[in-house]
Amino acid sequence: MLESGKMKRAQPVAARVETISRQFLGRPYVTNPLIGSANTPEVFIAGINGIRGGFDCVTYVETVIARSYARNTKNYASFLRRIRYESGRVDWKRRNHYMTNWIRNNAAAGLVQQLNFGRTSISKQRELNMVPGLPPQKQRFSCVPKRRLGRIARDIQSGDLIFFASTRPHLDVYHCGIVIRDGERLLMRHAARSQGGVVEQDLSSFLKANRMAGVILARPVEQAQ
Repeated sequence: MLESGKMKRAQPVAARVETISRQFLGRPYVTNPLIGSANTPEVFIAGINGIRGGFDCVTYVETVIARSYARNTKNYASFLRRIRYESGRVDWKRRNHYMTNWIRNNAAAGLVQQLNFGRTSISKQRELNMVPGLPPQKQRFSCVPKRRLGRIARDIQSGDLIFFASTRPHLDVYHCGIVIRDGERLLMRHAARSQGGVVEQDLSSFLKANRMAGVILARPVEQAQ
């Protein structure tokens, strides 16, 4: 996708997400790829082809979306900062550690929109305290139980982002990926620790194999600036 520092951006964003996410299939899973903690300065890492050659589930999604929006390599870094950090400010406390904050902050920035499925969804409230160094925070969010996913399947498009709500009382989301539609089939591309890298699989097989409170879906905005 790179030509003399430029990125092709003629296609709709969903098509770019599909193309770019495919390029990374087979890349290795990297545990804790980012640098920073409550006691360690945050380092902005903008690997355009992954971090140390690979990804965890969040950095895979962030890299694909930033590349899908970017017009050139400098623009890519700017988008990635906005996606990864609240208000684009590189600071460990402003990193979107919890994915419900990731969705809301990126929606506020005009980069994604959370999909609303009305009464098909259920409401969850959690007190998030899984990140050492961050104070606990109460969070309310809506998700679609996996037993109801069939009701909304036709509304899901290629390039949509999918987040899996945890059953744990102090965590909101435990995994994320990118949905690809193949006719009536829904596939998911994601960086899977259990499989050692970036894979594509039937979404239905992931749902059957994993417990969850539900799923949250968001869609990249077509005219992100």
